[in-house]
Amino acid sequence: MRMLRAAFFAVTIATLVAVQIPAAAALPAVLAPSTSCESLSSLALPHATINSAEPVAAGAFVAPNAGRGGAGTGRAGRGGGPPVNPYANVPAFCRVMATLTPSPDSDIKVEVWLPASGWSGKYQAVGGGGWAGTISYTAMAAAVTAGYATASTDTGHTGGTADFALGHPEKLVDFGYRAIHETTVFAKPVVDAFYGSAPKTSFFNGCSTGGRQAITEAQRYPNDFDAIVAGASAWDGMRMHAVRVGFTKLVTRNADGVIPPGKFPMIHSAVLDACDALDGVRDGVIENPPQCHFDYAKLACKGADGPDCLTQGQVESAKALTSPMKDTRTGTVIDERHLWPGSELGWATLGGASPLGLSVSGLANILYKDPNWDWRTFEIARGYEEAAKADGGALFSGDPNLKPFFDHGGKLLMYHGWTDQQVTPQMSTIYYDKVLKTVGKDAAAKGIALFMVPGMNHCQGGAGTDTFDKMGAIEQWVASGSAPKQIVASHLTAGKVDRTRPLCPFPQVAKYKGAGSTDEAANFACAMP
Repeated sequence: MRMLRAAFFAVTIATLVAVQIPAAAALPAVLAPSTSCESLSSLALPHATINSAEPVAAGAFVAPNAGRGGAGTGRAGRGGGPPVNPYANVPAFCRVMATLTPSPDSDIKVEVWLPASGWSGKYQAVGGGGWAGTISYTAMAAAVTAGYATASTDTGHTGGTADFALGHPEKLVDFGYRAIHETTVFAKPVVDAFYGSAPKTSFFNGCSTGGRQAITEAQRYPNDFDAIVAGASAWDGMRMHAVRVGFTKLVTRNADGVIPPGKFPMIHSAVLDACDALDGVRDGVIENPPQCHFDYAKLACKGADGPDCLTQGQVESAKALTSPMKDTRTGTVIDERHLWPGSELGWATLGGASPLGLSVSGLANILYKDPNWDWRTFEIARGYEEAAKADGGALFSGDPNLKPFFDHGGKLLMYHGWTDQQVTPQMSTIYYDKVLKTVGKDAAAKGIALFMVPGMNHCQGGAGTDTFDKMGAIEQWVASGSAPKQIVASHLTAGKVDRTRPLCPFPQVAKYKGAGSTDEAANFACAMP
């Protein structure tokens, strides 16, 4: 089973990491369809139009735009061969396609996939990424392969920018929170109609934008799901976009401020030399980045600029990227979220000569209502709070009162990579701490757990152990009633596991027991730093 799972991951694209096949998939099937797939086209549901309902044979699914660089394109084969088909091992399922119109300006595309056999009796909705604008096909493929009925939505528009929001406030609401809820309101009766039984347990699973969608569901619609997996939750969206553009403004304020990517490995090596062994193990990963206090001024050039040193402007940029954002005129802290030591190899994302396009698009269309807005005119001190007000709260998703979700037994499993180069790690630690303070630690302990992943980038990748069974962990939590005390994660090279390590409930970290291989999880224990 482990070998099959690893092989499946190897052929899927990035979103699949957020929706891995759980151990529960090995359980025997409990229910089979009670009606034909085609008959679902006649279902009448509120503000929903079912466009088609058709069976798909095992391995026969082809995503729209496959082969044309679209969302369904597979990875290139080894040695530059033809693309690998990420759907080759997907079992037969019933595919329902629909359009939802909860407002006159809504145009929410939805797909529901229902296993033709082997349904586990459970429902798993999957999230999107960036500005969404597409169905998350590979995530759906992973879910249906694991025996779940699943659903996904384009959140009411097509394309990966915020252009859709200009002049369309209802579409922004759909993207912000309404589309995911409406998708689940639609999907559950479809599941019931097909199998003659409603899902016994409902899950949501997403990372990045999907992580924000996840915690938004817990906040706004606490009864939609029984258990939620939220990775790298990109909440407080408009301020996040402002901070991202703010980083670029800071690193470009000096003529020599932009750090050439060729210097990133040099900086990263120096940081590892200083902080890698702080946890007692030198393994190329900083276990607890807040414990690392590296002074980038140590890398300052003694004379002329060179590949093994940083100019004064580059030193200032390195410090800016890894420190709370401040108003350059007053020194006042604007936002405390930033990148951490160990993330240097990914600094091009937020520390390059131009800002992340996702964020420029958001500010241009939602704050300034001008698709031709020039990011160079952005003033972070003023624009930060203006951005937060511009969306009417649609992208905030920061309400820490999860008591209604916890009161019905809801479980929220959060995770985030410490070297995330897009959604800064504190997005998760800050929200988690706010929930504990609002609901109370004892009450929250039954319903929320956060796992920070050393050395993991945005949702996946990096030198850390970035592969772990998220759905298996939350399935076990639901079954046992006890939050995971650790989650064993793996690092793969060329598709083979070369290291395992326990992920620990925040703020605990993995500590070496002092004997045995440092590449084996069994030789580590979770403890406070």
